[in-house]
Amino acid sequence: MDLAEFRASLRGAAPPPQAGKALEGLWWDARGDWNRAHECAQAQEDRMGDAVHAYLHRKEGDLANARYWYARARRPVGDGSLEREWEVLVRELLG
Repeated sequence: MDLAEFRASLRGAAPPPQAGKALEGLWWDARGDWNRAHECAQAQEDRMGDAVHAYLHRKEGDLANARYWYARARRPVGDGSLEREWEVLVRELLG
C-alpha cells in the first residue's frame, strides 16, 4: 500500500486490515476521530507509536505533552505543518 492508496482507504468504514495500531491511529485522525486515534497510538508501545502520539498531542495543542512523546520517539519536536507531519508518518509506517 502506498500513500495514495492509504488516502483512498479513508473513504471506507474501517482502517486497512494490515495497518498496525500507529497507522490505524493516523487513519482515525484523518477521519476526525482524535480520541480513537489517540487510543491506537497508545496501544503501539514503540517509537512509531510514540511518534504518532507526539503528533496527536501537538495537533491537540498540548505542546508540553507532545514534547514528552517526541523525546520518547527520539525525534525533534514537530514545527512544520501538521498535514506534512501526518504524511511523513504515514509514509514511514507504510515502509
